[in-house]
Amino acid sequence: MSETKPTRVAIVDYGMGNLFSVQQACAQAGLAAAVTAEPQTVLETDAVILPGVGAFGDAMAELTRRDLVVPLRDAVASGKPLLGICLGMQLLMSESHEFGRHRGLNIIEGEVVRLPVSAEEPPRRVKVPEVGWNPVWPVREDAWVGSLLEGIPAGACMYFVHSYYVRPVDATLILSTTTYGPITYCSSLQFGNVFGCQFHPERSGPAGLKIYRNLATRLGRLYAEVERS
Repeated sequence: MSETKPTRVAIVDYGMGNLFSVQQACAQAGLAAAVTAEPQTVLETDAVILPGVGAFGDAMAELTRRDLVVPLRDAVASGKPLLGICLGMQLLMSESHEFGRHRGLNIIEGEVVRLPVSAEEPPRRVKVPEVGWNPVWPVREDAWVGSLLEGIPAGACMYFVHSYYVRPVDATLILSTTTYGPITYCSSLQFGNVFGCQFHPERSGPAGLKIYRNLATRLGRLYAEVERS
C-alpha cells in the first residue's frame, strides 16, 4: 500500500472562490493541497492559499463566522507562506471601501478602492469591472527575484476579474503594476512570507502556473532546511 501524500497546502474555503481550479493548479505544480474550512488545518499545513471572488464585506463576515480570521493571522505570524488571490489579496489589507467601509485582516496596512471609469467616450471608454488579459510589469528590474514571480518574463499577461484594487501604505511592498484605462495599479505585492496577486494565476496559463511551481520550490527548500537542522 502506498503512503498517503501529506497535505502541505491549505486552500481556505469560506464560500467565495474558485477552489477547484486552484486545487488543480496546485496538483499540476506538484503541491499536495486540500480545500478546508477548518481553522486547525490552516494552522497545521505548511502553506496557505486564500482565494476569493466576490464582495469584501461578505467575505470578511464569512471568515469571521467560520473562525478563520485568527488562524490566518497566526499562520502568517508563524512564517509559513501565504498566497492571497484576487479578493484574497484584498482581504489582507486594513480596510476596503467596497459598498461601505469594512475592516480587513489587517495583515498589510493599506486600503482597497474602486477602479476609476475612464471619462473617454465609447468605444475607447474603459469599463469596470476589468475582465480579461493584461500584462504585469515589475516595479524595478530585480523586483521579482526571490518572490513567487521569479522566472516569469516582464510583461507576461495574466487573467483579471475585478472592480477594486489594493493601495498598500508602504509602496515598497509592490512587486508589479498593471495599467487599465487611466490608472496604473498594484497587481501583486509581497510582505515577508505573504504574497498577493490581483490576477488569477490558476487561470493565467503557463505564466500563472509558474507561481504555483515557485511555491512548491519554496516549500521544498523549507523542508530541506528542517531536515538539515
